[in-house]
Amino acid sequence: MSAPAHRLLELKGFSVAYGPVEAVHRVELHVDEGEIVTVIGPNGAGKTTLLCAAMGLLPSTGTLAMSGETIVRPSVEAMVARGVSLVPEKRELFGEMTVEDNLLLGGFYRWRTGRRDQRERMAEVFAIFPRLQERRAQTASTLSGGERQMLAIGRALMARPRLLMLDEPSLGLAPLVVREVLRTVSSLRAHGVSVLLVEQNARAALQVADRGYVLETGSVALTGTGPALLRDRRIIDTYLGIGKGAAAPA
Repeated sequence: MSAPAHRLLELKGFSVAYGPVEAVHRVELHVDEGEIVTVIGPNGAGKTTLLCAAMGLLPSTGTLAMSGETIVRPSVEAMVARGVSLVPEKRELFGEMTVEDNLLLGGFYRWRTGRRDQRERMAEVFAIFPRLQERRAQTASTLSGGERQMLAIGRALMARPRLLMLDEPSLGLAPLVVREVLRTVSSLRAHGVSVLLVEQNARAALQVADRGYVLETGSVALTGTGPALLRDRRIIDTYLGIGKGAAAPA
């Protein structure tokens, strides 16, 4: 019998409100070490809000725990210190800085805490994204959309995260580029990185995910393994664009 998985992130009764309006309602979600977990759902379902609150960017109620330790007041500093990195939807690169300098900024927290391994980390990022090494002297503003997404992920990896949170990595990318980016995301498990992926492209997300959560109007409507959700009639009819009466994917 295989050893039980180590629970990395766990949300219990997790809620987020904008004033009187509750955007995320009592979500129960977890990510185990070595897992890719995705949250899918329509626009306005609360996916980005959930991710931002889990990173400490928005106030929340309920319980958030990392490796069994409850974080009483989640903050960006607290989450980064526990090995969590976020790649936001807009990527937020420094367009006039080079690829290399953007990456070095991603390693600033480690440098500030005395870990001077930025060059080693950069070599690891270049091994994952060889194209970034080819573009290392270019400014970020000259990169293609796919390359910018690679740089945003690479910059987050410079912090050597245990958990990488990705918000809509497919946004604005051509289908072939989406597949390339998500294949790379899938490979991060080999580097000891678990992934929490928020994505509107349900098919692409579920094809790489071990498990998935469907968020609708701020609540979890459905959960299951990636393959099971891909075959679920409710997912096929609502999110995969196949049309009612079509056969489920093999």
